Amino acid sequence: MPKTLLSVVSGNSPEVRGALVDQVLAASPNALALAVSLHHRPDGYPVVQRLLYGAGPRIRESGSLGATGAPAVIVRQDLLSVGRAAHRPDIVVLALPQNLDTLPFVLELWRPQVTDGSLGDHYVAGPVLTGVDPGSFMADISCVHRAVRRWNGWTASEPITRAEAAAAQVEAADTVVVDSRSGAGRGLAPGVAELVQHLNGRARVATPDSTGSARLPPAALGPVPYDAQEAWRARLDPVTVPHVRRDTSHSVGSVLWRARRPVHPGRLADALTVALLGVVRGHGHLWLSNRPDSVVTWRSAGAHLELREAGPWLEADAPRLWEAVSAQRRALASWFWDDYFGERRNEVTFTGIDLDAQRIHAALDAALLTDEELALGRDHWVDVEDPFFRDNDAL
Repeated sequence: MPKTLLSVVSGNSPEVRGALVDQVLAASPNALALAVSLHHRPDGYPVVQRLLYGAGPRIRESGSLGATGAPAVIVRQDLLSVGRAAHRPDIVVLALPQNLDTLPFVLELWRPQVTDGSLGDHYVAGPVLTGVDPGSFMADISCVHRAVRRWNGWTASEPITRAEAAAAQVEAADTVVVDSRSGAGRGLAPGVAELVQHLNGRARVATPDSTGSARLPPAALGPVPYDAQEAWRARLDPVTVPHVRRDTSHSVGSVLWRARRPVHPGRLADALTVALLGVVRGHGHLWLSNRPDSVVTWRSAGAHLELREAGPWLEADAPRLWEAVSAQRRALASWFWDDYFGERRNEVTFTGIDLDAQRIHAALDAALLTDEELALGRDHWVDVEDPFFRDNDAL
């Protein structure tokens, strides 16, 4: 029997998520949706609510199920039960709420299990689909004063801004559907679609037609043409391939800054007011002079910047480090390898409105160590005062 297609759907509002689920269900008369919601508790695991429903004659709404525990464990058991059933659906649509961090969650779902079986025994991976309401997206991407927590497979994250959560949600997708049902939202849709395309250069972006709705492309209704788990791991790696669109539309553009020498943290702090002017989203990694052994990730959304240590740089004599990262990271390290500095480099992509690439490059280039500072050696670099980190905490 052919394996069931498992597609993942999220959305920045219940309405667009529901509309997207309905589109996938309509693609097959034998399809099932598993809708998940999380309800936080003061401590411990959340309450995980699930609702099973389908369009076919064998599967109708089966009622709401609730349990307290690790979200990935509970949802995996639901999916395995469906996969082992005598009459399996052709498609299962896993509808996730905004407070689930999509990629870490699905990666944990698909992780091979020894005791109770794995999803790969019954399913093939479909694409990650995200619905975007333009009005809600523009409100969220500029919101840096309210914090949210998102769950991965097991635990809740540290608080992040709503702007960071909104950007990460569209960056996780293979297909983004900009779906606006209101007159105000329709006016924003073209600009939001362009912004989304710059935020996630590998995704297909579907835009509204004259009725305000957007249709999924056919490729979004079949298996992904790559190793899904390896691709998800690569997207979560702190060192990734920058996807930069060179064109500009609706004043939206992207700028890639890349440099092959350490960054002075004090001068970087001074450069931020210039470098971040007009930037909606920035993401990438840094080689900070005073933390020469750590990849430091750059995540900015709106006016909020987060720098975080995210593991070591790969070293030539550390095979276990190479084995622990994605194949994409290993390929990138080999491509950019320097005999003295290894894979160390700075790479940050900025997306925003009316960005001045020359100004951004000049501001950040001025934060790099000079030839004289490089000549002083590593022992001098690590003593540089750091305005970003205190006791190894992120900014």
